[in-house]
Amino acid sequence: MTSDEARSRLQALGLDEAAVEVLHAHFEDAERRGKGGHGYSRVGWLETLGFDPSARPARVVAEPGFERWDGAGALGYLLLEEIVRGTLEAPPERSKVVVAERCFPTGVLGYWVRRVAEGGLVAALTATSPRRLPHPRGGPPLTGTNPLAIAIPSSDGPPLVADVSMGAITHGDVLEGRAAAEDLVPFGGPQAHKAFALAVGIEMLVGALAGPEPGAVLVVARPEHDPVPGLRALAGGRRLPGG
Repeated sequence: MTSDEARSRLQALGLDEAAVEVLHAHFEDAERRGKGGHGYSRVGWLETLGFDPSARPARVVAEPGFERWDGAGALGYLLLEEIVRGTLEAPPERSKVVVAERCFPTGVLGYWVRRVAEGGLVAALTATSPRRLPHPRGGPPLTGTNPLAIAIPSSDGPPLVADVSMGAITHGDVLEGRAAAEDLVPFGGPQAHKAFALAVGIEMLVGALAGPEPGAVLVVARPEHDPVPGLRALAGGRRLPGG
């Protein structure tokens, strides 16, 4: 699918131009970074979801160190866009926790934290998804792939961004036909119990704060140190996460 085709199909879903731009920018960034499963192919998937294109997220709690947002039927991409823009426009004095309920789909979490870190803040974002990962010993799906993304600003260049899903493959691989649904298991092979434990921990953390539907939790803070340049020097030119 081309960029222009993706934009036209998003418009055909009934989304307004602002929403189309948010989604298109996200998919375009995924394509540019080699994450095709989160790129233009997601437009066809959105066409199957039956969402309300006129729905808009709402901030329901706004305190100095805490916010709560309700997706209110809007796509999670649009909810996270509102949260990121609001955070950059009014950064916290020291730190803030943002809870997003009914937030799905969330796309590439690294995309969101990278933007926050480019604005000078440390960011950690995690999100739940429909249950897709079974226990390492088998059985029905118990938890989502539940990615975790962390971004740290740097004085010597772009932020360091680590973004890891707990699945051996992504749901995008299944959507694109590169893998079967039964291949979606915790990563790690013989050590898969570690990824499963992380997925369960995230499931329970987000569930406790955001509720039973897929949600997200973002933590942002002003950095007090600048550790990335030292790591880059130690790495000696080797590629680091997010590079």
